[in-house]
Amino acid sequence: MRKRLIAPVRQDQAHPDHDWLDLERLAEVEITSEDPSHPIESALLPDGRPGWRAAGPGRQSIRLLFSNPQRIRWIRLSFVEPSIERTQEYLLRWSADGGHSFRDIVRQQWNFNPGGSSTETEDHHVDLSGVTTLELEIIPNIGGGNAVASLAQFRVA
Repeated sequence: MRKRLIAPVRQDQAHPDHDWLDLERLAEVEITSEDPSHPIESALLPDGRPGWRAAGPGRQSIRLLFSNPQRIRWIRLSFVEPSIERTQEYLLRWSADGGHSFRDIVRQQWNFNPGGSSTETEDHHVDLSGVTTLELEIIPNIGGGNAVASLAQFRVA
């Protein structure tokens, strides 16, 4: 049997803020809905605002449509749910043909519990070339109910 030790992933390695793509300049955004007091720019731009929130309950989609194909190596998603216990699922996928076909990056579920786990940040290290569309689909509560999707941060490098 062949065996090789690999270096552990260091959790303290933060991605420098200056490497995040300037989404305001490079992409157009499509969303299924938004609460006017929590617009999508709040999650996409590093301005310290509290993030995006959907206008109502149910499945939501956020699409980044790049003006020119991009190489993407890092995607950070941050979710915050301080008040409702629920299980959220998200699907992150990408397209190289303007959204005609997609390839999944990750599908993940997370249990929010206000007394314990109320925040979740996921850093996805990828190596994607020619990305024309990046899509995030959120099911705020896979058990149903009236949970509203929200996203504190969506960064791409």
